[in-house]
Amino acid sequence: MALIELNGVTKYYEMGDQVVKALDGIDIDVEKNDYLAFIGSSGSGKSTMLNILGCLDKPTSGQYHLNGKNVESLDPNELSEIRNLEIGFIFQSFNLLPRATALGNVMQPLVYRSIGYRKRKEMAMESLERVGLGDRVDHLPNQLSGGQRQRVAIARALVTHPSILLADEPTGNLDSQTTIEIMQLFDELHAEGHTLIVVTHEDEIAQHCHRVVEMKDGKVFNDSTTNSAAVTS
Repeated sequence: MALIELNGVTKYYEMGDQVVKALDGIDIDVEKNDYLAFIGSSGSGKSTMLNILGCLDKPTSGQYHLNGKNVESLDPNELSEIRNLEIGFIFQSFNLLPRATALGNVMQPLVYRSIGYRKRKEMAMESLERVGLGDRVDHLPNQLSGGQRQRVAIARALVTHPSILLADEPTGNLDSQTTIEIMQLFDELHAEGHTLIVVTHEDEIAQHCHRVVEMKDGKVFNDSTTNSAAVTS
């Protein structure tokens, strides 16, 4: 069984008297330990795909199974639980709490799991050490570089041990050298067995992944493996 299964998924929006087909009949499987990029121009459907995969929105029609669960049949509370248990989000803008330390930001997702403070702190420390920030745990976001803030965001995504890491333009606000460092970290996470899905408009970032799904007009235009996959296989 695939980790993610999309069968005939559509997402339509009504805009005045027009219907916009943001997703128009998507069939795709994502296996455990896939390293996949969704790529496409503005309006291709990749942002809507992100919202569907991240359980932030539900399909108009079709089926979405995540780890065997039929997502489109769930109510808002159940969707929230799925997001907390199954998905680690990494955003372009980091989305860190400005008045919380790196440690506090990484501990935040664990609050909703009824885990005691000492255990939350231990898990967050392990996650920050994993991304190379064991010496920055008491720093606020404005005391960290862009790359360090993105590492905090990755540590926060990892701390819940999710089924998938979903990264939305994760290098969009970073310089070229920091981008290389973050993508190397993604490589390491994939090698450890994590499933990564990256949404990007940058072909260079997409080619760093092992599989590229190109979207156009709400459809899958192309689905192929990359040279990166051949190098590591």
